[in-house]
Amino acid sequence: MANLKDVILQMKDVQEVKKCVNDELKSGLEPIEIVNELAEALLKVGEKYENGEYFLSELMMAGILATEVINLLDPYLTKDQESETKIKIVIGTVKGDIHDIGKNIVIMMLRAVGFQVLDLGVDVSAEKFMDSIRNEQPKVLGMSALLTSTINEMKNVIDVIKNEGLRESVKIIIGGRPVSEEFAQEIGADGYGRDSVDAIKVVKDFIS
Repeated sequence: MANLKDVILQMKDVQEVKKCVNDELKSGLEPIEIVNELAEALLKVGEKYENGEYFLSELMMAGILATEVINLLDPYLTKDQESETKIKIVIGTVKGDIHDIGKNIVIMMLRAVGFQVLDLGVDVSAEKFMDSIRNEQPKVLGMSALLTSTINEMKNVIDVIKNEGLRESVKIIIGGRPVSEEFAQEIGADGYGRDSVDAIKVVKDFIS
């Protein structure tokens, strides 16, 4: 049986990807393990795109397949969770950026390990991030960006939160392909997630 990573890298159609996920679930593979496979596949797709092996069409197709996997696994990862007792995290893609695949994988993994996650979606303004902190009082705020042209919006969000006197109430983690540990330190974030697995580790460190 082909694993999900191979099926996505081979750019199989949606039905074949769904069948692969269902077969892996039936074989006893945990949903979080399948999410890890998906994360590895998307990382490889990104590398192939940067190296010129894949083009925009393959990048878009991988996004479509990943969305199908996310939709299929979400009920398995969110069922039987009592959200009132969970530590709350707010996550969004910053203003000017509409990419959400990586963000959605992080959200799924956070939920799978027991966090309550509020997804603000994409193209999120600094004011919306700020309002979510004031109204939801999360322990952690996560910001994502894929476009180099939008990463400075992360600093703008942090500045707005500081100006409102809310900075000390929340830990901030940032992530996305153009972001780095150095950039996180430069803009005053508390942490940086290199990938979805690393992001979970950083958030757990915040809480502990």
